[in-house]
Order: sequence, then structure tokens, then C-alpha cells
Amino acid sequence: MESAWLESATAWISANPNAAGALIFLIAFCDALVILGIVVPALPLLFAVGALIGLGHINGPYALLCATLGAFIGDALSYWIGRRWGPQLRSRWPFSRYPQWLDRGESMFRRHGVKSIVTARFVGAVRPFVPAIAGMLHMPFRRYALPSLGACAIWSASFLAPGWVLGASYDAVAAVADRLAIALATLVVAIALVWACVLYTWRWFAAHADNLLARALRWTREHPHLGRYAAALIDPNRPESPSLVMLAVCLLAISWAWFTLLASLLASGGPLAIDHRVHDFMWSLRNPLADRLMAALAGLGDASVLGPAAAVALGYLLWRRRWMAAAHWVAALVFGLVLTSLLEQAIDMPRPPTAPAGFGFPSVAVTMSTIVFGFFAVLIARELPGRTRVWPYLLAGVVTTVLGFARLYLGAHWPSDLVGGTLFGILWLLMLGIAYRRHVARSFWMRPLAILFYGTFALAALWHAPRSADALLAKFEAATPTIVLDPDQWWQQDWAKLPDQRNESDIRRRWPLDVQVAGPLEPLRARLVAQGWRVQSQADWVATVGLLDDDTPAHDQPVLPATLDAHAETLVLLHDGQSEDEQYALRLWQAPAVLQDGTPLWLGSTQTLRLSRPLEVAALWLPERDDGQAHAMVKAVLGDFESREAPHPSSGTPVLRLRTSPTRSSRK
Repeated sequence: MESAWLESATAWISANPNAAGALIFLIAFCDALVILGIVVPALPLLFAVGALIGLGHINGPYALLCATLGAFIGDALSYWIGRRWGPQLRSRWPFSRYPQWLDRGESMFRRHGVKSIVTARFVGAVRPFVPAIAGMLHMPFRRYALPSLGACAIWSASFLAPGWVLGASYDAVAAVADRLAIALATLVVAIALVWACVLYTWRWFAAHADNLLARALRWTREHPHLGRYAAALIDPNRPESPSLVMLAVCLLAISWAWFTLLASLLASGGPLAIDHRVHDFMWSLRNPLADRLMAALAGLGDASVLGPAAAVALGYLLWRRRWMAAAHWVAALVFGLVLTSLLEQAIDMPRPPTAPAGFGFPSVAVTMSTIVFGFFAVLIARELPGRTRVWPYLLAGVVTTVLGFARLYLGAHWPSDLVGGTLFGILWLLMLGIAYRRHVARSFWMRPLAILFYGTFALAALWHAPRSADALLAKFEAATPTIVLDPDQWWQQDWAKLPDQRNESDIRRRWPLDVQVAGPLEPLRARLVAQGWRVQSQADWVATVGLLDDDTPAHDQPVLPATLDAHAETLVLLHDGQSEDEQYALRLWQAPAVLQDGTPLWLGSTQTLRLSRPLEVAALWLPERDDGQAHAMVKAVLGDFESREAPHPSSGTPVLRLRTSPTRSSRK
């Protein structure tokens, strides 16, 4: 959020508040203007403006007024254009080339009248055109203006509100859960991208299926020797021919993509450069709250989840005597698993450094999820009416994306493993789908089958995922330290080689690491507890949701976990502060080094925490800029241990060094 460009933008906005209002006006105006509104990305721009409002850089009512006026005047100009040109507008470019733009708006306006003026404000496909249609149909401006103004006000508030809320709560949430927020946001973006790709690809093929069929028939006539093999797929007298052509075109495209990826991997002899970059980025997002969630989601591709759903579907097909469908279903599962396993054995691809044995190229779990959900979509989609046929494919895309993202987050696979597994799964299900559609024309009632399949999958996932999360997560724990230091050298000088702050991109969350401990933590914990400090267990999702409970006393609200090099705190100790909304904290993490004699090393951060209530809906303990009081308290309590203190050469921060067990020199 606080990147260089944003800092420059906020500085400019602070120095030019009136110009900022003009910019907001221009965004809303262009979005409302006929034709121009198609290409102006108003939603992300207004979201950014809302975030700046929440961060305090723009006055909220002023921004809301500017956005409302811009949208209203843009709509009014579109209304005037429609009234001025009337039906002649259809003969003007670009409406002469894309008449459907006006057709959709006119259809909506004729069905809903004045209501469409309000509704169209929130429907991007028709928003710039309904005002022009109202003008073309000579709707009185007095009757048009009032609902338009109200719709613009509601639209402005709705589009600014999400960013406004995010900006208002950003500092609070990001201070303790920034990695969790980024991980969840990245997952949502990935799902949205896959959803859009599946939806618009299906719609494009559905709109062009007849044209593709005509071209294929023309090709078979021009190439009789080769065309006779394709003619069996594209019989124009069969209603399934457009679907078969769509599947065949997809098969060719996916085959090309699959072999291109495979050739790139074999040529490079290992993962691609983008694999390493994505892996490093995902590893940087590791945090305790997201870890368990992603481990549970990564279990969606296990046999304990996919197996019962596939078995129930097979049992239903056999019960209904759909022998051909059952045979193709078995072939999809058995041969898909065999082929994927053989491919994994044949291609020796180096695993990520965080992945144990059993995770290779391609990802078996992702491939089988693609095959199971993809071929099930092939089975039932043609039984659905019209545009609803796309939803089984959308569900397949969402499940595969969630599973792949979770495994990518845990470091189980390279992105190439996931992409390769998905492409291979699609390749196999397309081949089988063409065979099934070619030989089976008999329809059946798909609703019971869909309920059984998806319901069984959901129940199995709810039962299996929480139980498998801990075991799976244990396989992907952060790497153990590889730096080994001499105990005496660490005590004298090598302590300065350890980091002096957290490795965070946001400078405000680079908390100073002002405590270093050599030895077991139990003596330190016991000493602090005896002096009034209390140990807090690591906050989980239940405790995190409990932050919304206003009735919970302040000091009973948990402190959310933080990470250092993908490790969560090993120990968190808290002490009451001088007021109800203040307390002191000592967080201790495993250090990225160990001593030669096997003594563990720990890095700690002392903090003063202040209770914050962002948007008055949650209570969060946030670290303040420390005045040294927490550090002084810890130093005073632990003074009986062997200790030293010196400023870190990198930052000048005083670092307290402790030994919690007797050294060899002190025992002599």
C-alpha cells in the first residue's frame, strides 16, 4: 500500500486537494460518458480513491460530491447525445459496427423504464448507454434527472466504500496481519481470473460455435482425404456437433500449450525463472493463520475427498444403467491416474526446496481434481439449459484453483507443476469428452447426480480437510537454520551478524529485534511469569474471530501472531501497561542460526502495544513506536541471567544478549 508511487500520489494530493477533486470528477464523468465509459476502469480507480480517503489523504464528503457530480453530468451528456442524434446514432461508428451495445441498453430500458436508470448505474455493460437510450426515446429530462442523480449518489458511495473501509482499517490490520491479507487477496484474485477465463472462453465458443462448425465443414469438403476423419465429428444433422467442434478446438489449443510447457521445462533442465520468483513470493507470505487454512485447502485433492464423490457418481450411473457414461467415468479416473503417475515417473523434475518426496511434475492432486470435476462437467453440462451450462465448468475451475494455490503457498510444487497438471488433466478430459459426446446422445436427469456428487465432495472435504491439515503442515515447516556460529564468537561479536529488524517490505513493520537469547526458553519464561508476565498461546482462527466480540475485556483479547523468516513466534509474553488499553509484549522467534554446541538461538522484539478499534467493529493490539520502556522492563526482570547489551552496528538499536544456561567457562 505504501509503495513509492503511492507516497508520491498522496503527497501530491495533500498539496493539491482541489485538483484531487477534479481528478475524481473526471474519473466518474468519463465512466458515465457514452462509448468512453466502456474503456475507463472506474472501479479500481475509485477503489484507490476510497483507500486514500480511509488513510486520511482526501476529504470523504468532498470526494463523494465530486464523484456524484461527475457521474451525473456524464450521464446528462450521454442523455443529450441520444436526444440530439436520435435513431441516427445507430448509423454512427462504433454503434454501426457494434449495434449490440445500444440493443442491450434499449432492451433493458423498455423492460424496466425509469428503474433501468438506477439499475444500469451498477451494470458495467449498459451503464454508458441507458442514458443515451433515454434521450433517443425522448424521455422528459425532468423525469430522467432525479432518478439519475440519486443513482449517481448511491453508485459513488458504493464504489468508494470498499476502498474507504480498507484504508480506514489498513494500518490496524496490516500491522499484525499483512501477510494473511495479501495471501487471501491473492487467492481471491486467482479465483476471479480463472472464473473470468472460463466464463468468457465458454461464452465466446458458444457464440461462435455455428461459425466454427461451418468452417470445419468447408474444410472437410476442400480436403476430402483428411476431412473424412473429421467429418464423423461434425455431422451437421447432429445437435451435438457444435459442442464437439468446441471440444476439438480446445483440445488443439491445450495440446499446443501442454507440449510447449513441457518442451520449455525439458530444455531448461528444471524449473523456469518464473517458478523461482513465484515460489519465493509465496514463501514470503507464510504466516500462522494462513498456514492452517491453506493446509486444509490443500487436502481437497486427496483421495479421501475426491474418492467418495467419484464413487457416489459411479454408483448413481450404474443404478440408472447408464453403462456408457459409467464406462467413460471409470476411464477418466483410472487412466487419468495411471497416465499422470507414469508421467511423473518419466519426467525427473527437481522439487522445490520446501517440498518433501511425493510432490513432483505434474501435480497428481491438481491433475486428478481437473479430471474429476472437468469430466463431471462434461457429463452434466449438456443437460442444463442455455447459459447455465457453464456453471459446472466454473466450479471445476474454482476447486482446481483453490487446490493449486494452497499447494503453491505451502511450497509443495512449482507453478509449472500446477500448470502442467491442469493442462494435462484438461487434455485427457477433452479427449474423453469428445469420445463420450460422439457416442452418447441419450440425455438423463442430472439434478440428483449433481446433488450427490457435489454434496458428497463438500461433506468429505469438511470431514477430511481439518483432520489432515496438521499432518500436511508438518511436512512444510520453515527450513531449519543453516548458519552455525561459535558460542564465544557469538557472545563477543558475531551477534551483530544476526538481523536487527524483521524483514518486512513496509518500514513500519520492521520491528527492531532488540533481544538475543542463547539456550532454552523455559528459564526465561519462568522468570518473566514470576514477575507478572503471562504467556499467550498462539492465536488461531477462533481467537481471531473473537476480536469482533466487544464484550471481551481488553487484556483478554489475543495478540495476533507475526512471523520472522516464515516462522511464527515460539513464545509470546505480555504484561499489563499503565492503562487499560496498553500492554507490553516480548515476542521470541527461532533465529536463522545455531551455535556449534547445539545451543538454540532466539531473536526477540520488545513492544509497547496499544488497543485499537478500527471502524469500531474489532479490537486489535497494535505495536506503537517503542519508547524503550518494554525493553527496559525485560532487561530489569532478566538481570540475573548472564547478559550484555550493545548497540547493533546496522541500526544503533540496543540489543540485549542473554544466556539462559550456564556456559562451559562459567561452569569451570
